[in-house]
Amino acid sequence: MKQTKSYLSKTVDELRPSGIRRFFDLAAGIEGVISLGVGEPDFVTSWSVREAAILSLEQGYTSYTANAGLMDLREEISAYMEKNFQAPYSAKSEIIVTVGASQALDIALRAILDPGDEVIVVEPCFVSYGPLVTLAGGKGVTVQAEKENDFKVRANDIEKAITNRTKAIMICSPNNPTGSMLNREELEEIANIAKKYDLIILSDEIYAELSYDEKYVSLAAIEGMKERTILISGFSKGFAMTGWRLGFVCAPEEITQAMLKIHQYAMMCAPTMAQYAALEALKNGREDVEEMKKSYRRRRNYFVQSLNEIGLDCHIPGGAFYAFPSIKRTGLSSEQFAERLLLEEKVAVVPGDVFGASGEGHIRCSYASSMEQLQEAVKRMKRFIDKL
Repeated sequence: MKQTKSYLSKTVDELRPSGIRRFFDLAAGIEGVISLGVGEPDFVTSWSVREAAILSLEQGYTSYTANAGLMDLREEISAYMEKNFQAPYSAKSEIIVTVGASQALDIALRAILDPGDEVIVVEPCFVSYGPLVTLAGGKGVTVQAEKENDFKVRANDIEKAITNRTKAIMICSPNNPTGSMLNREELEEIANIAKKYDLIILSDEIYAELSYDEKYVSLAAIEGMKERTILISGFSKGFAMTGWRLGFVCAPEEITQAMLKIHQYAMMCAPTMAQYAALEALKNGREDVEEMKKSYRRRRNYFVQSLNEIGLDCHIPGGAFYAFPSIKRTGLSSEQFAERLLLEEKVAVVPGDVFGASGEGHIRCSYASSMEQLQEAVKRMKRFIDKL
């Protein structure tokens, strides 16, 4: 018999494990750790949302839904996107409810890519983007968003990376891990590139509800972009529903129908009770979202100011719940800094290089923690830096 490893797909075998997960595993064995590494809200899902899921179970709604999701939920998503983001989509043919935004990204890439197609991936970015492109048979071409521009990608840098194999551009705003948010003018510049070269854009808008200083602008609301945008979103971040694993994708009908084929065979449908919970979140959860947003904004202001005061240069993130300070003045690499901070002061952060080459020299810190934990984390981080 052959060695077990010889049965593995070469593509999968060569994929690197998530750099975030390694630090979670390392922190799990240490008592008293303050974790600024987890990319999820510290709020519990609103009670009315949880109650809606319980009620759905009590009423026996435990069967499959339509592959694309409950029609009531899709209609609510359609109304929500139009009212809040000026991005109208047909509930019947342009929206699919997915198992988290991650599944939406996966089936979107598999629906549009042929072997060898290139996707421009703006870094720093969430760790799954490059691997999902690879798993779909494509080739990721990275473009760096630089610190000097507050980690906002420049349209001309995207244009320089375009070849005759380029099919799509992948962006995330507000961004994970940097928190940077593109404004309308910056989105229009990228949109013009997509139109000029006849490209499609995968726009990860999972943090759309969490913008602090400017009104959020959806790429699909830019003139002429709805027909060339695959909009990825969900309920995990803004509605504090990470464990429910519920997302959605909005796109032109031809694309959603192609994605639906993959979704049918790979997943069938998203969990029924989670869909009823999401329906309640959209109908009656906006007030809770606004309260969470106010809390994040207060924490952001405190935490970013504190990071700069202790000597870690950090831009003010426009959205999400991440700070991305530079640790270059310490002389340590991102990984060295994160590992020593964890072992010596019991503060868990994520090294910036796991989000791409331009993330080296930085760390990702989530401020979705209580103010008390943030204050204690700052004390420990200052003590660590002073020792260096």
